[in-house]
Amino acid sequence: MGLTFIEGTVTGTAGRQQEVNFLVDSGATYSLLPHDVWKALALKPKRRMTFTLADRTQLHRQISECHLALAGQEGHTPVILGEPGDDPLLGAVTLEILGFVLDPFKRKLQSMHMHLA
Repeated sequence: MGLTFIEGTVTGTAGRQQEVNFLVDSGATYSLLPHDVWKALALKPKRRMTFTLADRTQLHRQISECHLALAGQEGHTPVILGEPGDDPLLGAVTLEILGFVLDPFKRKLQSMHMHLA
């Protein structure tokens, strides 16, 4: 199994933009923006949540929202406001919002088959 990265453009509420190279992590719930990125976008915390790592360590992080464009799709998504040292992640909620799933064999995003009923 390998790692999958994808470039995206993140836009904050003030219209500021940043290019981010995300690690696609379909096991993560929310996407994460590194500290310097969300600060440059002037994002503001909206709430605080607790996250559990694989080793059961619990971390507390602030949550905000931003606009994200990648692979020909775009939309608004919740994001974790990372602390210094946190790396950018693209999580399952953002993937679903944009209509993508990760093909783990080809290590590429593909369109999600959507069901209405």
